[in-house]
Amino acid sequence: MASIARAEVFISARPLSCRHSKVVNGMSGLTSVSFSGRSKNFPSLRSQSALPRFRISCAAKTETLEKVCEIVKQQLALPEGTSVTGESTFSALGADSLDTVEIVMGLEEAFGINVEEENAQSITTVQDAADLIEKLVEAKSS
Repeated sequence: MASIARAEVFISARPLSCRHSKVVNGMSGLTSVSFSGRSKNFPSLRSQSALPRFRISCAAKTETLEKVCEIVKQQLALPEGTSVTGESTFSALGADSLDTVEIVMGLEEAFGINVEEENAQSITTVQDAADLIEKLVEAKSS
């Protein structure tokens, strides 16, 4: 016989630069929900305000993300010890539009891919770049 000792699910939402908005199950203003099955009888439900964010990212491999982080650090000449993660935005790292173009060119060279202009314009975070690279590398190898 199997049993579950503990299970948790966390959902949060961040408005992205999307043109469309959806209300799902009538909860458009909800920013964060936690479901927790800590007790044996009843799961608990907790709603809280959180930094608005919605992120589903599991496309890029860890190695790809790490390589993209290093390329971004190098292209922006960031000081040693500067933290660059998948959540880092290029604007928060001090990149202007020219820096972003140079980052994309560095990524193209490092990964042997070609990033179309419309795809390049959709990149705002390091994770976006890593996800796009994974997609382009996969398409190139197929």
